[in-house]
Amino acid sequence: MYAIVEIAGQQFKVEKDNKIFVHRLNAEEGAKIEFDKVLLVDNDGKVKVGMPFVDGAKVSATVLTHLKGDKVLVFKKKRRKGYQKLNGHRQHLTQIEINQIDG
Repeated sequence: MYAIVEIAGQQFKVEKDNKIFVHRLNAEEGAKIEFDKVLLVDNDGKVKVGMPFVDGAKVSATVLTHLKGDKVLVFKKKRRKGYQKLNGHRQHLTQIEINQIDG
């Protein structure tokens, strides 16, 4: 059984006991959270597609930890002008574990 769910503006394919990284959520570590923006649920070949969301479907998860992603270097340069700029960025992430899919 799997579901496609919208979490923090992004869509993820989730299954039970999956651990995924999402954009930072406002929840404490160890907190139980539920997502009700479920777009699709597949239960052993029985597919339910929402318009836009599946009625009564929800995904339960546990917040494992908050962390920062890998550093991404942004380098800008204009040739022959002597202009170059280096900037770094680390995205704030939350790791969650999917506990249950109801749908």
